Amino acid sequence: MYVHRLATSVVVRAPAKLNLFFELLARRADGFHEIETLMVPIDLFDSLAAAPNDSGRIELDCHWAAAGSDGAELGELPPPEKNLAYRAVALLRHRAGIERGISLAITKRIPSLAGLGGGSSDAAAALLAANEVWQLNYSRDRLAEVAAELGSDIPFFVYGGPAICRGRGEQITPLSTPLALHFVVVRPPVGLSTAAVYQHSEVPAAPRHVEPLIAVLARGDERTLGSLIHNQLEGAADRLSPWIEKVRREFAAQGCLASQMSGSGTSYFGICRHARHARRVAGRLQSRGIGRVYACRSCN
Repeated sequence: MYVHRLATSVVVRAPAKLNLFFELLARRADGFHEIETLMVPIDLFDSLAAAPNDSGRIELDCHWAAAGSDGAELGELPPPEKNLAYRAVALLRHRAGIERGISLAITKRIPSLAGLGGGSSDAAAALLAANEVWQLNYSRDRLAEVAAELGSDIPFFVYGGPAICRGRGEQITPLSTPLALHFVVVRPPVGLSTAAVYQHSEVPAAPRHVEPLIAVLARGDERTLGSLIHNQLEGAADRLSPWIEKVRREFAAQGCLASQMSGSGTSYFGICRHARHARRVAGRLQSRGIGRVYACRSCN
């Protein structure tokens, strides 16, 4: 998360994320799942601009970055009042006990219904921006508490940087090892509902844990990543959408170090050997007509 403070406004670059590891540990009494995941922000960004207004209202304009694009291949945008960024700012204002206005403008580049966390990242960006615009001086910890009331991924984006997330996803442990990974990400033409994917997923009898992957990343031994990255949700997504298998087959032919689905899908990513390899793989996949293709790298 990159926050730029201007004279009377704030601009935030809100990154997408990839899940290098995702395991279901248990089903909770509150209906959520206990999870363990390793999330990494990548340099695919939405942009959020925030400025105070005198109306006392929260005003939100959200649009796709591509000129003339209706976002048909990227997912539908919710109406302002249902946008996570709007809801985050409304909750922050309620918690702070204020009635100030704010104008938000979001330029979208991160596809929705993709497992890339675009809506959650926008919500975190809105919290950080409103905290500055309204001069609340809330700490990241306090903002993360507000964020956790709205969504499991939002606290991760509030803190920023690679992290291990547990609980519902709100328990954040920053990863001490800096990452310099190159990815190719494909978002197929059709997305998936997170709720549907979770509903069709099962908690394994012997859940895997993230520590072996962290040890390999710390050593820089990228050749063994293929056996250690993991996403328990991929099986359910595979049964719900034919696109998962289609994209999986395409990545299998590209010589990536490893590949898998991110989050609840449908986005799929490959870990490449270097930036040149990522550009080459992205070019090949772009010609295959399997969706939007992005060459990205991790953000620390």
